[in-house]
Amino acid sequence: MRTVLRGSKLNRMTDTAEPIQTIDQMIPSAPTFDSIEQERQHRKERLASVFRVFSRFGFEEGLAGHVTARDPELEDHFWVNPFGVPFGHIKASDLLLVDHDGNIVEGRHPLNQAAFAIHSRVHKARPDVIAAAHTHSLYGKTWSSLGRLLDPLTQDACAFFEDHALFDDFTGVVLDTDEGDRIGEALDDKKAVILKNHGLLTVGHSVDEAAWWFITMERTCQSQLLAEAAGTPIPIKDDVARSTSSQVGSHLAGWFSYQPIYDKILAENPDFLN
Repeated sequence: MRTVLRGSKLNRMTDTAEPIQTIDQMIPSAPTFDSIEQERQHRKERLASVFRVFSRFGFEEGLAGHVTARDPELEDHFWVNPFGVPFGHIKASDLLLVDHDGNIVEGRHPLNQAAFAIHSRVHKARPDVIAAAHTHSLYGKTWSSLGRLLDPLTQDACAFFEDHALFDDFTGVVLDTDEGDRIGEALDDKKAVILKNHGLLTVGHSVDEAAWWFITMERTCQSQLLAEAAGTPIPIKDDVARSTSSQVGSHLAGWFSYQPIYDKILAENPDFLN
């Protein structure tokens, strides 16, 4: 005997029901908010959670790495991690509010100039983007040295099929907004860009989505490096990869994929909310 959850999308999953085609048909919607203040606090808490998660995953390296979230009211301002504060210590109250001229509007710590040079231009180039993530994660920066896009070798990799780009112009630490502009141009309308000899950058329509694309892209780099070290991997056919991308690569799928990770870090280390 099978238990069916009333009111759930799962009750459509019967032998006679029309088949579910995408993950979006199986999962709840992202939250909505009654006020700007409520939405701002939500974004800040989600952003703080990402640094705790990235610290656990080993994405932090010294002073490198930054994740940003656009302010819901001041749309030419973004929240970002303070320079020199360990990812594993960051709280929502530590975040800096920065405008697109590089002025710290709120916060008591210094600003990472590379974070400003990259993220201010990405947010400017992509008004649809709420959040952007970049760190010097091990497998992402290793893969970036090859100057190649990722292949659709696995179901997870298909999220990036025809939806990531290559920025092939490393000139050193990014401190110039002109280079940030060129990164924004390379990203175009995609969810991620590989910065050659540098690392990965992902974006999303929510903080959760941008964080998940970074996590799964880092692991996709690891997977392809392992596969190529072991032999000659066989890519998924383009038409299948494209169809799979539509199933696992949507904004909603990206947002929902982060929810179990958020729930875990919240249960284990909730002080980031402060």
